[in-house]
Amino acid sequence: MDLTTLRAVVAELGPQLVPSRFEKAQQPAGQRLQLGLRSLEGLHWLELSWLAEAPRLHGIAPPPRQGEGSTLALQLQHGLRGLALVTLSQHGWERIVELGFARRPGDPLERTLVLELMGRHSNLFLLDQDRVVVALARQVREQHSRQRPIGTGDPYQCPPALQGEPPSRAEPFARWQQRLTLQDLPLKQALLSSYQGVSPALVAQLVEPGLAAMPVAQLSAAQWQALHGRWLQWLQALDRQQFGFTATEAGGYCCWQPSAHAHAQAHAQAPAAGSLNSSLAGYYAAALDQRALVALQGQWLARLEQLQSREQAQLQQQQDLLQAGAQAEALQAQADDLLCQAHRDPEAACQAQALYRRARRLRRSGAVIRERIALHEQRLDWFDASLTYLHQAEDLPGLESLLADLSAVLDADRGRPGRSARRAAAPQDQPQPLELPSPGGLRLQVGRNHRQNVWISLRQARRGDLWFHAQECPGSHVVLKASEGVPGDADLAAAAHLAAYFSRGRGNGRVPVVMVPTEDLQRISGAPAGTVRHSGGTVVWGIPTQAAALLAAAPSLGPEERP
Repeated sequence: MDLTTLRAVVAELGPQLVPSRFEKAQQPAGQRLQLGLRSLEGLHWLELSWLAEAPRLHGIAPPPRQGEGSTLALQLQHGLRGLALVTLSQHGWERIVELGFARRPGDPLERTLVLELMGRHSNLFLLDQDRVVVALARQVREQHSRQRPIGTGDPYQCPPALQGEPPSRAEPFARWQQRLTLQDLPLKQALLSSYQGVSPALVAQLVEPGLAAMPVAQLSAAQWQALHGRWLQWLQALDRQQFGFTATEAGGYCCWQPSAHAHAQAHAQAPAAGSLNSSLAGYYAAALDQRALVALQGQWLARLEQLQSREQAQLQQQQDLLQAGAQAEALQAQADDLLCQAHRDPEAACQAQALYRRARRLRRSGAVIRERIALHEQRLDWFDASLTYLHQAEDLPGLESLLADLSAVLDADRGRPGRSARRAAAPQDQPQPLELPSPGGLRLQVGRNHRQNVWISLRQARRGDLWFHAQECPGSHVVLKASEGVPGDADLAAAAHLAAYFSRGRGNGRVPVVMVPTEDLQRISGAPAGTVRHSGGTVVWGIPTQAAALLAAAPSLGPEERP
């Protein structure tokens, strides 16, 4: 969150929150704090975060109740009890916001909450009336910062002064151009090093595509004039508080008068509906969820690949034992030769009996080993499907549902009866597979994890429904609810396309898909959840790109539309 966004947030929040009574503080995550403030219009919530990758301040919708017992939340609950927010300010070009609390408007400040949004140096401080630190998000020791070590009980010190000049609309064009050309730098670095309050995101909004990396000495006079005009537009927007949220095609956003900015208009989507703060809350929630999604995917992919390698080694071990079992006939023949000798001795008879016993053990173990091999192969198929679901997870709730499913199975395999029994005894929510209408209006169900596959293929399937799955390829189960109507060719093709799309063969042009009536499916006893077998079936062809178009055109069915 750069200075421009911070000023936009403060400009919108100020009239809503000043004055407002402090009611609640909670810390739902390690580097995130939420404050509840009540004004005449109702209860408002603020989110303050000092996360290095996304330090921010903005309003949020009422959050769930969580994190009330953290040390920092309790300190704020105690320190701000009975006080009102009477000032909300951001001064100069620093990314620092101060929230002043007093008994009532006009009284001296008793507490000040200072939020510093400075990347990995971001922090949160609660100050008393003498601006001494009462509580803070993280202690800054000398080994962390020799310039400003600060902890509880220390007087609050401002961060070191910013480098560069404060931007001003009164600065003449010639002097502005001269300042940027003092060093022969690319235009982006020249703007960042010469002026305060300039961020990489702002440079992208000011500079035409392709010019940011160009040395300043190579800019033409027309390019200088165009850049200066946009520079003045930005400063005017700050002075007049002309703010509004606009999402950009590059995945970012612009908060300063996007409608009047020609460059932003050419590279931005339509302005987001609702307030600027609510748009920022949605943007950061989606971005952080995606970040958590990628991190969880990486952790579980590594874990499952390790378990898969171990399972493969165990399978190889059983196959070696089965291969050794083929020596039973040779051992018996060897024993026969010993007993058929013309001059037998007691030692040869003992050796023959030992060989006979070893041959019998090998014969008896063959059936058990084959069962173990079949079990290992089923588990390897289960791991393959799980890895496919992990790679194709698109949102955090879907991934968390899959991980809960995987954890339950892995805990049971590791022999944790207490934890597994608790999970089995706890009431589980009904699975929510992906559902969308087929071209003919029938329901199509797609399982995105093992539990959803069992739900749609075995528990909810009715006589007449059709089951689709990529042939010899891990992927999702797809069920066409043909029991609700007569399917047409387009319905069957749509189901095949979806089965191809939600499989490991997604990148192929065409994928063979097996179509089987659901009444011909059978659960394999002892196999992991979601593993089924079938007899017969028809092979059809699915085209993954056709499924992508179907998903984009047909919205998923909501709960109220499901029978």
